[in-house]
Amino acid sequence: MVEKLKINTELCSGCGLCKSVCIRDNIEIDETAYELENNCFECGHCMAICPEGAVSLIKYENQSDMIEEYNAREIPVDYDDLLQFLKQRRSIRWFKNKKIDKATFEKLFMGAYYSPSAQNMQDVEFAVLDEKLDEFMELVYDIIKVQEDEFFRIKEFGDYLKDKSSKKFHPLLWEGSQLILTFSSDKTSAVIANTRLELLAYSLGLGGFYSLFILKADEINHDKLMEFFPEIDKSKHMYSSFVIGYPKKRFRRTLPHDDITIKFL
Repeated sequence: MVEKLKINTELCSGCGLCKSVCIRDNIEIDETAYELENNCFECGHCMAICPEGAVSLIKYENQSDMIEEYNAREIPVDYDDLLQFLKQRRSIRWFKNKKIDKATFEKLFMGAYYSPSAQNMQDVEFAVLDEKLDEFMELVYDIIKVQEDEFFRIKEFGDYLKDKSSKKFHPLLWEGSQLILTFSSDKTSAVIANTRLELLAYSLGLGGFYSLFILKADEINHDKLMEFFPEIDKSKHMYSSFVIGYPKKRFRRTLPHDDITIKFL
């Protein structure tokens, strides 16, 4: 048996809270808690709920600085503030001529660090395109140009690459000069991680928009696309493409949306 939990029996009171939240039934109590079979997928619920701090994950022993106590009854943001935050979020395509620095990107990726993932795989990877952005976009066009006849935007993109004076703005990036790509073996995990990152970006005065046309490169020829990213696991797919920067335009009001359909069954 490969132990994944470290249980301090001197601190453990045998209260059973860790057992009560273990979705794999991997913990038993006999005066103190102990791990059963190799059934733990390291979700950390047992560690997060232990009142004595007696349980820890061996996998994260070197990340003790990331452990933070909090009161679950004190929610740090209320409903109205969070809803207003979501209302004010808009896609941004007009950017200042100012690059986001590495320290700011690291702040953004903290949102992804704490993001949930399918089966707790935590396999989301990111690529930030900056200096190699133009080279990457040429590869994207080389892949997606097979759909030029179907999508006029792709043809516009090709015309722009041939003659940048033919268009006022980049057909896919607009005024953007930095791009975040999200890779994962699970689409939902990638999208959730990038969404959290995007909302943190808004809190820091940044903005951006998602590009579905860039994602087509993965859909059309995944293997060719991944040649550009030799350090990323080839089994993962590019599921999110987010152009990001400092907004040049500020909006004044919310817009109506189509009513959403909700069925209570």
